[in-house]
Amino acid sequence: MNHRSTRRDFFGALGLSAAALALPWPARAAAPMKAKIARVESFPIRYPMAGRFKFFEGPPGSPAGRPAVVVKITAGNGAVGWGQSVPIPKWSYETLETVHSTLTRHLAPELIGLDPFDIEGIHAAMNRAIAPSFSTGQPMCKAGVDLALFDLTGKLLKQSAAQRWNRKGRDRLTLSWTLNPRTLDEVEPLIAQGRARGYRHFNVKVAPDPKFDLELCRLVKRLLPDGFLWADANGGFDEATALAVAPKLADLGVPVLEQPLPANRLTGYRRLKKQGALPIIMDEGIVSSVELEEFIKLELLDGVAMKPARCSGITEARRQIEIVQRAGLMFLGSGLTDPDISLAASLALYAAYDLKYPAALNGPQFLSGSILKHPFEVKDGELAVPTGHGLGVEVDEAKLREMLVKDI
Repeated sequence: MNHRSTRRDFFGALGLSAAALALPWPARAAAPMKAKIARVESFPIRYPMAGRFKFFEGPPGSPAGRPAVVVKITAGNGAVGWGQSVPIPKWSYETLETVHSTLTRHLAPELIGLDPFDIEGIHAAMNRAIAPSFSTGQPMCKAGVDLALFDLTGKLLKQSAAQRWNRKGRDRLTLSWTLNPRTLDEVEPLIAQGRARGYRHFNVKVAPDPKFDLELCRLVKRLLPDGFLWADANGGFDEATALAVAPKLADLGVPVLEQPLPANRLTGYRRLKKQGALPIIMDEGIVSSVELEEFIKLELLDGVAMKPARCSGITEARRQIEIVQRAGLMFLGSGLTDPDISLAASLALYAAYDLKYPAALNGPQFLSGSILKHPFEVKDGELAVPTGHGLGVEVDEAKLREMLVKDI
């Protein structure tokens, strides 16, 4: 197999220029009415797990389930917007406790009295309150605020996300089933579970054992020869292993390799991209548009696995998708096992921007319980995109209270 030709055929030649990345982004959405933020509330909750996912495993006695913090922003006229932060300590550094305390002690006091339509001004205020390190500080926490503001202002405008952005997009998204088996004997039963729910495409967690990973991908491709199989290493390989395993994954028919190295191994990413065995997709290392534009200029990546939760919300995630598209790169739709409100935001964004690939939004796979009046339901491996105003979902506050974490 000619891996360089395969890569070119996958998404074409990548011609980048400064002009391609310099299109303007509006500094502030025009406010059609006067509104002020009157109250910001934070509700720490925990969703029960419906299956094993390695990022939610902890030591004996640790709290079980998927932590999340629901954000409620109320305007002076009584209008309400709902958002959600989805920390995963084993994936990044934010926790249920840090998100809740930052929201209540640091961000909420800065937001009271601000115009909810001034989203750029509000992000600037949050970034002054919680400063960046290499990139945006506590982006998962700030994502909850961003989503609540998007929901609030959408309701005030009486517009869905698609209407607000003047994009038709899709009304349903095809999902990808996540495989993270401990042994190869677990693979067929896990695939059977996904197929029973209508899933036809699968993403696999790989690294650090390339021998196991290759056997895993070989088995999945044998069982599902026509499905889109995407391999995600979550930064688990070293450079030498990644360079050795990428051509072998390509020979098996794996079309992309996500986050093969830790986020700070930039020269390794450049070598992998230059190798050309597979399109190299970044995830954990892309938080703000600043590093995304720098990494594109440095020729470190072939695309991005998008996550609004990772990059401080739907506002920045939308900006990044447009940067990627202008650069001729690909975007995959991913998530952080998003429940409810965070899932709604991802669905709205990916649908509006006409996502071409199955979305690895595995909240419905691994979580049970919901705080929505009308919970999401997977049908034939797909989810319907919300069409209501704001983020398009309604929170049931009685359900929210039942899931509250009290000892925080």
